[in-house]
Amino acid sequence: MHGDPLRKGRLGTGRPPAVAEFLSSMEADRWIAEADVFVDIAHLLMLRRQGIVGEMQATAVLRALVGMAEDGVPETAFDDRYEDIHAGIEAHLITIAGTDAGGRLHMGRSRNDEVATCLRLRLRQELLLHMKAVISLRGVLLRIAGAHTGSVMPGFTHLQHAQPTTLAHHLLGYEQAFARDFERLRDAFARIDLCPLGAAAFASTGYPIDRAYTAGLLGFPALVENTMDAVSARDFALEPLSAWAILMTTASRLCEELIIWSSAFVDFVRLDDAYCSTSSIMPQKKNPDTAEILRAKTGVTSGALVAALTCMKGLPMSYNRDLQDLTPHLWRAADTVSRCLPLLSGMLDTATFMTGRMHEEAGRSNSTATDLADVLVRDFGLPFRTAHGIVGRAVRMGFLTLATLDAAAREMADISLVGLGVTDDVIERALDVTFSVTSRDQPGGPAPEATAAFIGAHEKQLAADSLWVEETRGRIDTALSDLIQSAQDVVQ
Repeated sequence: MHGDPLRKGRLGTGRPPAVAEFLSSMEADRWIAEADVFVDIAHLLMLRRQGIVGEMQATAVLRALVGMAEDGVPETAFDDRYEDIHAGIEAHLITIAGTDAGGRLHMGRSRNDEVATCLRLRLRQELLLHMKAVISLRGVLLRIAGAHTGSVMPGFTHLQHAQPTTLAHHLLGYEQAFARDFERLRDAFARIDLCPLGAAAFASTGYPIDRAYTAGLLGFPALVENTMDAVSARDFALEPLSAWAILMTTASRLCEELIIWSSAFVDFVRLDDAYCSTSSIMPQKKNPDTAEILRAKTGVTSGALVAALTCMKGLPMSYNRDLQDLTPHLWRAADTVSRCLPLLSGMLDTATFMTGRMHEEAGRSNSTATDLADVLVRDFGLPFRTAHGIVGRAVRMGFLTLATLDAAAREMADISLVGLGVTDDVIERALDVTFSVTSRDQPGGPAPEATAAFIGAHEKQLAADSLWVEETRGRIDTALSDLIQSAQDVVQ
């Protein structure tokens, strides 16, 4: 294997190992090694088509590249003597095809546009996988919600009993949030799915290249047109980092609730043993460790976003080596999301929800007091603020009974609820948790018919989102498959 082909001219070949290690991006480059082979093949096919590289040289290099596409990038290309995988692959090609052929691959491009293209290729792959995982998670939430449209439970504000709701309504709130996370990933994908190749160092190139042709070979629908922006921009990486941080924050909130709900004093959910651990000393313990670690992983994505933003904040146009340090944060966050989402789906899918216990808690702490105030407004003509005050005063007295409510009404407004026709039956019905839930039948509310309508609409959206992911992945897979076939046709 040849030495680093980038250092033979302007620079000496020797430098201290600490410097070489500090400058190397090889560990992070393992993420984009396969993408780099695709970029090399597309670029070389274009050079051959444009007559920039001769048939003999192009065939020799393409044969080596096809070998890497089929068998993987050889481990020798990741040798520490190279600053990055681009230099490692180029050195390998020179070894296989000779300097006269292998040394021509880099005509009309720079590492700057090469790495930007590789990052976009790999990010497309990551985002499609993440969107598919979010679709799976939303499907689990919709399925569980569909089975619990009538399962009454307490709703909370400030972690205090607030108003009754249903388990379906609660979980559908998370499904709607994850649907927005999907939209953010899809929006980011649209700006990632653009090709910077051909921008070269930043000022394009004097060779008669065809940027649109290489973009099409790699499955990109359009170019990042301005060549300076093409190599120096990383907002296409900041967007998914931001979307991942928001997505993991949503996941962390759900995990927090599963942790609280699975505690013995709440007992709303029993998590499957597969997602729990026990204590090293207390044999009775069943700890929600998977949910806890998932909650903690939010820090990885949030930290990666802040680190990447800090890398970018002071960089002048165009390319600066600082951008190399952004990449590990990108892959760290991507890997975290890839591992966490399927675990969250599995944990939910195997959980047992204790609906009897939820119903038992639904009416505690006068959680239907608002419904009682609403009945006094709707059926007996009181102003809402007056009804609110009467019910609040009665709660302060200790019990929501006809006697305490009537006494509160006399104190607060100098009126008699008994005189208005309020009875024990009226109060009992207003305080019933099932009445509370079923009366709230506006779109998006907790009533069974409202949650059923929500589920129906979101199942249709889920199917449309799933179709978009499959079609997009199919478009890209077809382009890359055709790319390899075109290279094979040349070498055969």
